[in-house]
Amino acid sequence: MENRELQKMTVGGGCFWCTEAVFDQIKGVEKVVSGYSGGTVPGTPTYREVCSGLTGHAEVIQLSFDAALISYQDLLKIFMTSHDPTTLNRQGADVGTQYRSVIFYHDENQKKVAEKVLAEMESYFDEAIVTELSPLEKFFPAESDHQDYYANNPSQGYCRAVISPKLAKLRRLHADKLK
Repeated sequence: MENRELQKMTVGGGCFWCTEAVFDQIKGVEKVVSGYSGGTVPGTPTYREVCSGLTGHAEVIQLSFDAALISYQDLLKIFMTSHDPTTLNRQGADVGTQYRSVIFYHDENQKKVAEKVLAEMESYFDEAIVTELSPLEKFFPAESDHQDYYANNPSQGYCRAVISPKLAKLRRLHADKLK
């Protein structure tokens, strides 16, 4: 087996079940973990605490990807077109700071690439992009029942009503990037 160095990307675009389901479909993405980041409360947050909106954490995913197969820039473009980056602290019916649009960069190069992508994407939307760009300080994996949620619950109501349409849009916009 060849020696590959995987890179990481951490983003939040609403419910992490949705974001995870999108990136599970992308060529070059090796692993996607749902979790929390960006909060101010010490200790490991729980789903219930994050959902309260009181911890400051966002629901995020952290993915490991092979940059030889897909670039960080392309992943960010998929991210920006798989949610609404123009609504502050809201994605559909999910409302609160825990559902904010956010890119947590891992280093200065990721920050520069993200700034470039955010500027390029402005023309795609009628409203201003409100996606937060912040350094990753800490990532907390979510509880096990939140991992691979769509894959494990495809017929659940939320999955059928919200995630399945997102995946249909992904297939239309980024068919060349799918596994």
